[in-house]
Amino acid sequence: MCGIVAAAAKRSVQEILLEGLRRLEYRGYDSAGVAVVESPAELEVCKQLGKVEILEAALAAKPVTGFTGIAHTRWATHGEPSTQNAHPHRSGKRLALVHNGIIENHEALREELRSQGVVCVSDTDTEVIVHLVARERDRGSTLLSAVQSVVRQLEGAYALAVIDARVPGTLVVARSGSPLVLGVGLGETYAGSDTLALRPVTDRFVYLAEGDTAELKAGAYQIYDRLGD
Repeated sequence: MCGIVAAAAKRSVQEILLEGLRRLEYRGYDSAGVAVVESPAELEVCKQLGKVEILEAALAAKPVTGFTGIAHTRWATHGEPSTQNAHPHRSGKRLALVHNGIIENHEALREELRSQGVVCVSDTDTEVIVHLVARERDRGSTLLSAVQSVVRQLEGAYALAVIDARVPGTLVVARSGSPLVLGVGLGETYAGSDTLALRPVTDRFVYLAEGDTAELKAGAYQIYDRLGD
């Protein structure tokens, strides 16, 4: 059972993400990773096979200092345990995404992307999602509307969080069939697979309903239902 942590703040989110992952270790996992939007608008990703402490050591050697980020602990479903299959998955140098759940139509979506020249480097269903979001962004959609468009194409369960280096300070989350909760702090906003992951930074929580998407910024959030309202 995988775990998600995400944060939009006005300080480095590295420790927020790591502590959230530590608190999700009870779920079981085989790899862990983080992605943050660095300044100026650069995406930094660090993924490690094994325990969170291995990821922590890698980040101690080369810290990430971005104010917006996502993190994940993965239990292999599609594809073997490996750094390549670990989350976050990215599209180019600008988009990164983490995902819990199983996308049942990922093979058809992968083939559609392949026919358009998109090459997937992992065996996961998750990588398909991030490339679909990138495609919508290339067509002119905002990050929020891109995610809303993509989740309508997905069959199965998902909780996901996405960042885009072109919109630093913003992250978008969505859920259907897999839990995701928002946390509200002082000038900071978070998302996690459960409240335990966010307890060190807040005791104020907002539960997303089935089919909701949300746009998070430092100290602010907006939730939209399945219809986009």
